[in-house]
Amino acid sequence: MSNYRRYFFNSLNPVFITFVTYDRRNILIPNIDIFRNCFRFAKSKYRFEIIAINVLQNHCHIIISPEQPNDIPKIIRTIKYYFSTNIPDKYICNNLSPSAIKRGEKGVWQRRYYDHIIRDEKDLNRHIDYIHYNSYKHYNIVPKDWSYSSFQKFVRNNYYDINWCNLDDKYKITQLNYE
Repeated sequence: MSNYRRYFFNSLNPVFITFVTYDRRNILIPNIDIFRNCFRFAKSKYRFEIIAINVLQNHCHIIISPEQPNDIPKIIRTIKYYFSTNIPDKYICNNLSPSAIKRGEKGVWQRRYYDHIIRDEKDLNRHIDYIHYNSYKHYNIVPKDWSYSSFQKFVRNNYYDINWCNLDDKYKITQLNYE
């Protein structure tokens, strides 16, 4: 098994995270209320701010700023666990490997997640744009018409114009792949 290092333990910078469903199954949007409750539950246990988020059918992009950087793995584990134990049984995978069964997995999430420490304001803005561009990237739905992201919050705070969609790729994000 690989030994992954998480470098955010000594950083107070926000962290961009992507986590993906098992076999990229489209189970998040049909269970969006449960998924939202996962974040409420995690926030009741750990202190963190959600800076930006986009929930897609089979993965989620988020930028969080935890009070304690060491809490990031715990936050992700809490979100995944809460979701896995609260979704209807029809979304639980029945053809898991013996090692997955031994670990107590339900075939809801991929084991790992991608993380990236935000380095500076330019990096933060680029990742916020990437997050909000994702509905267009995957479904050809402009951000203003996708209701599962923080885009509208950014519009209310005058960060984006309501019609923003990065169609001219001003920040060179269309070729990025953080999944």
